[in-house]
Amino acid sequence: MNDQQAMQAALEEARKGLAEGGIPIGSVLVKDGQIIGRGHNRRVQQNSVVLHAEMDCLENAGRLTAADYRDCTLYSTLSPCDMCSGAALLYGIPRVVIGENVTFMGAEAHMRERGVSLTVLNDAECIELMRSFIADQPTLWNEDIGV
Repeated sequence: MNDQQAMQAALEEARKGLAEGGIPIGSVLVKDGQIIGRGHNRRVQQNSVVLHAEMDCLENAGRLTAADYRDCTLYSTLSPCDMCSGAALLYGIPRVVIGENVTFMGAEAHMRERGVSLTVLNDAECIELMRSFIADQPTLWNEDIGV
């Protein structure tokens, strides 16, 4: 599985979130070329303060060993926020692939400083999905990013 294929799976998750009335951000966790976890932002759907896409994805992957996490790549349609970046750092995920960081710049500098390899695709579909959502739901978006 290459980066584009994994990002397409993350985009599928983002679309699920939007269809459920939530925020269209998706994430997948890949180990040895296989998706072992997937999730999407479910803060609205679950009335949760922490269910960002990456957190949902990690939760759905289940308990893994530290060695397992060191062999994973985390994919997210949007640049991970401080909370989600912190989870990647906590579990020692060495690589994060970001769909886009145009509409929101997360804690990329902090992850790089801590040795995480970042790839930013700036995928047109990821950008358009978030631009449309932010224009349609600015209050909900601001709530999600803590503004």
